[in-house]
Amino acid sequence: MKEKYFFILIFSFLLISCKKDLIPINGCTDSNAINYNPNASIDDGSCLNFSTNPYQIPSIVGFPLMKIPENNPTTIEGVILGEKLFNDPILSADNTLACINCHQKEFSFSDPNQFSFGIQGIAGNRQSSALINVGWNNSFNWDGSANSLEEQAFEPITNPLEMNNTWQNVEEKLNNNQEYKQLFKQAFNIDYIDSNHVVKAIAQFERTLISNESKFDKYLKGEILLTQSEFNGYAIFNSEKGDCFHCHGTNMFMDNLFHNNGLDTEPFQDLGLGKITNIQSDNGKFKTPTLRNIEFTAPYMHDGRFSTLEEVIEHYNSGGKFSSTVDPLMKKQGVGLQLSNQEKIDLIAYLKTLSDYNFIEDNN
Repeated sequence: MKEKYFFILIFSFLLISCKKDLIPINGCTDSNAINYNPNASIDDGSCLNFSTNPYQIPSIVGFPLMKIPENNPTTIEGVILGEKLFNDPILSADNTLACINCHQKEFSFSDPNQFSFGIQGIAGNRQSSALINVGWNNSFNWDGSANSLEEQAFEPITNPLEMNNTWQNVEEKLNNNQEYKQLFKQAFNIDYIDSNHVVKAIAQFERTLISNESKFDKYLKGEILLTQSEFNGYAIFNSEKGDCFHCHGTNMFMDNLFHNNGLDTEPFQDLGLGKITNIQSDNGKFKTPTLRNIEFTAPYMHDGRFSTLEEVIEHYNSGGKFSSTVDPLMKKQGVGLQLSNQEKIDLIAYLKTLSDYNFIEDNN
């Protein structure tokens, strides 16, 4: 994280001083969009001389290449603007709630409360998802209701349980703010700030929230050794003994899929993916979260029902609850994992090697 912000600082200076080493970005039209259109072009040929500084997303061993939308390339200007918007309560109806309030950096951009609170103190009904390596996600929210970061960034603004605002009001406030007028001009070369470009900037910033400097990453690079307990947990995690690797394998520690992991019997209070697809076999399925920084992101599950990692392990150790859509990977129902107390300790010790302290430190 330190390197990222140093990089941004240097290029911010270049923007003001000499504006060199630029690349053309064919995007500067005023779309005046109120609803996000992922296929909308931002090139009408009217500003071919407009240029920005590219933000280089790092190539990480074990990670696939991040898919960046063609109509929203990541730039220094866009990231700076997106971070400001992410931290600014100007997006909420009463100027009291920002994205950062429900995605706090010290908790790996998650919320330590079971349910996040909107501008009127009303609690939602799901745990806020942690924003960790989200640039590699194929879908967003616990139920997969959004297909891109841009689409997802549209939702909290108008949600009555979150910012409870209108996009017309957001656009009016931003267009009356001279600092934002300048920042949007630098990032997108637009004179009128519209909703499409607000979510584009936020998405650009979110793609820079990359975590890959945990103890386990250093172990894989041969820079450090695991303790015996951590190594034992590593072995349990990646064997049928612990049965974790099926959903949390690879260096991403998630599979970009949806599972019913035996939390509830039917009828489900929250249909999860089934509410989005209207397919009965999807009822009770939720998106697999990454286990990176899991030590920082309590409480756990889509509804924050588990306060500790010990409770999470005990859920799987018990075998979970049966329902008609429970995942076949929950194959030890009725029997459980049968982990000993020491094996549970070892497994948690391994999970904590996935903690990236640089990611949560305030390096601004």
